[in-house]
Amino acid sequence: MQEKDLIELQLEKIRHSSEHILTYVMLQDLGLDKITMAMGPAIESGFYFDFAHSPDVEISATSFPKWEKTMKKIIQANWTMKEFTVDIPEAARFFARNSFKQEILADLDVETVTLFSLAPQEKNDKLTDLKSLDFESAFKAGYFVDLCKGPHVEKTGEIKAFKLLRIAAAYWRGDEKNQQLTRIYGTAFASQEELDQYLAWLEESKKRDHKRIGKIQDLFSFHSISPGAVFWHPKGLVIWDTLERFGQGLRKKYGYLKIKTPEMAKVEMWKISGHWDHYKDDMFSFQADDEQYCLKPMDCPFNIKIYQTQQRSYRDLPMRFTEIGHVFRNEQSGELNGLFRVREITQDDSHLLVREDQILPEIEGLLEMVKEYYQKLGLQPEYFLSTRPDDFMGEINTWNRAEANLIEALTKQGISYALKEKDGAFYGPKIDVNIKDSLGRSWQVATIQLDFQMPGRFGCEYIDAEGKKQVPVMIHAAIFGSYERMIGILLEHYAGRLPLWLAPVQVKILPIADRHLDYAREVQTVLEQANFRSEIDERSERLNAKIRLAQEQQIPAMLVIGDGEVTDRTITLRWRDQEQQEKISLTDLVVKMSQA
Repeated sequence: MQEKDLIELQLEKIRHSSEHILTYVMLQDLGLDKITMAMGPAIESGFYFDFAHSPDVEISATSFPKWEKTMKKIIQANWTMKEFTVDIPEAARFFARNSFKQEILADLDVETVTLFSLAPQEKNDKLTDLKSLDFESAFKAGYFVDLCKGPHVEKTGEIKAFKLLRIAAAYWRGDEKNQQLTRIYGTAFASQEELDQYLAWLEESKKRDHKRIGKIQDLFSFHSISPGAVFWHPKGLVIWDTLERFGQGLRKKYGYLKIKTPEMAKVEMWKISGHWDHYKDDMFSFQADDEQYCLKPMDCPFNIKIYQTQQRSYRDLPMRFTEIGHVFRNEQSGELNGLFRVREITQDDSHLLVREDQILPEIEGLLEMVKEYYQKLGLQPEYFLSTRPDDFMGEINTWNRAEANLIEALTKQGISYALKEKDGAFYGPKIDVNIKDSLGRSWQVATIQLDFQMPGRFGCEYIDAEGKKQVPVMIHAAIFGSYERMIGILLEHYAGRLPLWLAPVQVKILPIADRHLDYAREVQTVLEQANFRSEIDERSERLNAKIRLAQEQQIPAMLVIGDGEVTDRTITLRWRDQEQQEKISLTDLVVKMSQA
């Protein structure tokens, strides 16, 4: 095993074991009659513990210091974790009063499972088997025993630094149809220095939370009346429209034709496409006129319908359709998260219908487009090839050919890539594009999918040079991925300090007194004629207060106007990222703004 893998394994052991210590401490503090443990795995950023509790027990973060103090005592005492292998009936007997453990055991297709005991070493050494005990009697005897396959540390002293972070609601096994539980998140590291660095990163990520920025800058809001949907405010829609104009301009440059398709269709369409078999649990469906309809989870079948309105020749191909597609996914309510996880998704979607000899140049064109998009956004793309999943549709030979096409396109573009094994769409392999934000987080954004399946399922045809009917190949491509998610990523990447071209308000005009308002409006007219977005702060506030608000709203440029500026027909320019100011003419202002 490589050193990196060993480090990751040890971190998983530390985090998994920290969760078990937390569970034991909470059971000791609150009592077995008040709390029932469900489950608690290690996760990428730490660990969590899900549990049910009686209504008269109040769980809050105010208890964290007390629990952490007890956890530290167990860690310093260097308790051990001892494993036991038992058969399923024996494990079911041991956890007879825990419905969560019973359900887990009932779902396992194995003969034996692993239990472990957490206790002081001298006590654990004396425990040879669990046959004379059940969970409650073991707990009263000083042993904490849980059902878990690990991995765990051998001794708790291996845990060097940990922290309890927050409380959240959760559903048993992540299904909102199941019982609601309480979840406590924590994290643990191999050193205090690493923990301190992570906590600092966490504080910075909170400051960059797009939901917080959206409220401060008045960009969007969320309302319980429409969960999973975004209410876009005027300033937020400026960002949206700016991105849309930019994207549509690039699509036009590459020869794409803009279309618009419906947002619902009869269920038969989704059965033909294969979405019903693969995604029906994530689709919204309803009855109307004795028919079953679905809100679309994808745009592709609708593009095919437009293609099929005419007989197509090989000369007509490639056909490049693009639309701002509104799709709907029935995400679980507990997984909804601001702009990052919504039920109503808006994609910069494109679908190409091509001959096989056109696959390579069209994929290369899309890769060029990806580079242009993300260079403008100030983000560096990383590429992945996602290969055939287990539930694939079609023939393996066709899949192999499609994967080879994508590899060739990436190679010809000189793009290095990593593999995502079995992560392709059910109808074809794909190139996924990730970006890393300023906090080092990786986001999957663009996707280019090569599909040999769907055109044939819908009976798509074109007439080749010899007059024979052929089936075209479909390429699916979304470069932003979704507008909602991309705007959330950009807000957090830039901490709300969007670049000048994307900022909803590019200039804040700050008249010092009411007598300066007329000239401020003249300045605004000049900016509007030069296509810059501006606002005048007309409040009866001191200049420092106006500057402070503009800085809080992350306005790129501030223009101060006082008596001197009115007399000289100038403005005093102050950039968001600079302390110094300069007095310039309106003509020079427009030039500087255009060059920024």
